[in-house]
Amino acid sequence: MEEVVEVATPVLDAISSSTFGVWFLIGAALVFWMQAGFAMVETGFTRAKNAGNIIMKNLMDFCIGTVMFMIIGFSLLLGEDWLGFIGKPGFDLFTGYGSFDWSNFVFNLVFCATTATIVSGAMAERTKFLSYCVYSAVISGLIYPIEAHWIWGGGWLSQMGFHDFAGSCAIHMVGGISALIGAWLLGPRIGKFTRDASGKVTKVHAFPGHNLPMGALGCFILWFGWYGFNGAACTTVEQLGSVFLTTTIAPAIATVTCMIFTWIKYGKPDVSMCLNASLAGLVAITAPCDVTDAAGAAVIGIVAGLLVVFGVWFLDNVLHIDDPVGAVAVHCLNGIWGTLATGLFANPAVPGYGIANAAGETIGGLFYTGSAELLKLQFIGFGSVALYTVITMIIVFLLIKITLGLRVTAEEEILGLDKLEHGIDSSYSGIAMQFSAEEIEEAKEEGIAIPDMAVPVQGFASSDAIAHKVVIITRQNKFEALKRAMNEIGVTGMTVSNVMGCGMQKGASEFYRGTPVEINLLPKIKVETVISKVPVEDVVKVARKALYTGHIGDGKIFVSDISGVVKIRTGETGADALQNDK
Repeated sequence: MEEVVEVATPVLDAISSSTFGVWFLIGAALVFWMQAGFAMVETGFTRAKNAGNIIMKNLMDFCIGTVMFMIIGFSLLLGEDWLGFIGKPGFDLFTGYGSFDWSNFVFNLVFCATTATIVSGAMAERTKFLSYCVYSAVISGLIYPIEAHWIWGGGWLSQMGFHDFAGSCAIHMVGGISALIGAWLLGPRIGKFTRDASGKVTKVHAFPGHNLPMGALGCFILWFGWYGFNGAACTTVEQLGSVFLTTTIAPAIATVTCMIFTWIKYGKPDVSMCLNASLAGLVAITAPCDVTDAAGAAVIGIVAGLLVVFGVWFLDNVLHIDDPVGAVAVHCLNGIWGTLATGLFANPAVPGYGIANAAGETIGGLFYTGSAELLKLQFIGFGSVALYTVITMIIVFLLIKITLGLRVTAEEEILGLDKLEHGIDSSYSGIAMQFSAEEIEEAKEEGIAIPDMAVPVQGFASSDAIAHKVVIITRQNKFEALKRAMNEIGVTGMTVSNVMGCGMQKGASEFYRGTPVEINLLPKIKVETVISKVPVEDVVKVARKALYTGHIGDGKIFVSDISGVVKIRTGETGADALQNDK
């Protein structure tokens, strides 16, 4: 019987090794699937007029990142260590493909792409697409691989005993700090903040995302992918089970905490904030997922659920930095928290525990061992990586800002990046885009050149007509403003209908997959009213003021004379037929 065991043990070890080798690649595939989650979250949390632009950016994150990782990134990360700082650049992928570590390349590539993706959310809706491609390439090829080498490639932090199992520091904090710097240098979206004459912010405006279900779907996709993100590097079933457990507990507790807190603070549980809290809990548990237990994961989740709410408020109301999707609160703050929490909650009793200092001695979290050695190492790692990221990303963003420019023009931002960056009238065919009055007013206040309503309207109706019929065709989202304006001048009777149509504008053709879309019908509102007492000139003037944005698609006003009217019930004719019953 003993001989059977001796023979079977190597076989079982080989099977186990092969099994976890396959799981390693499956985990990498799950992390790649998270790109879809990021795309859905960012698109759902922003406005519809930029949906195509955001989808394109999330696609190019991975594709450009792959190119850069092939050329230089992989070797800087996992090449032969040079002084503990970087891996030796090389081209083993091309020169030694037969013996190349293909699995490790794919695994690290998908993590690399995640770092760049985080940045896009905070800088959404006002960043030039070309500039985005450039800084995404720099992050994937240089910024991320160097600091990741310190942690995972045999660099100086890993030699000291710093621990970041799956990337709270190396990926999320770095991506979050980059997002913070980018959003700060880029400036807020038009209309986000109201300022007084001295420039002081007096009011913060909310820009609700256009599709909350899409954002929720993205959150679920990310949570699902996170089991690969945190668990792919596990080498035993026991360790994998423990990682799955902590990866479930932390985000769940964070979400419940956020729900209760927002319910108490705002009177209602905040849906979008709770979605952010789920991601915050996942980010925070990413570094210590393999070394903490259930109790530690729960505490980490509680702090993450509160920290994300504080982070969103702090950026809006104190720093006045516009982050459309909460990327800084989720990834930067909770990346830092997860990194430091490792030094507090690392429990040596957890399966597969392997944290040791430079002398090879096992070290654990402050709350479990009473020693602050690991916590000190986590602070050193956090501080050094954060400083490196701040310096390099400020340089990168400033160089891009000086050469290519970071921000689109105000007109491009108001009309939408889909239209002017990608030639798409709408990412949702048949649905018209909406533009806020705040965007127009803010652009005017900043001196942005927007066409004035300078052409006077005259000579459109004869003076001897008993009444005039006014037909207005405009955007659906402008109806309430038009109705209020008409009521203010005494026009209360109107007929309203939903219609589909398009104008005869030249030079604004849309292309879909390279083929011109010759006629693109968009939903409009048609308002008809008959005017007798109120001067028709006043009606036209007020209507134009209510509907004007300065862009194609504002609509048209048709005025025609009415020579005769008959009221069916009484038989009255002429002007008498248009009067209200007494």
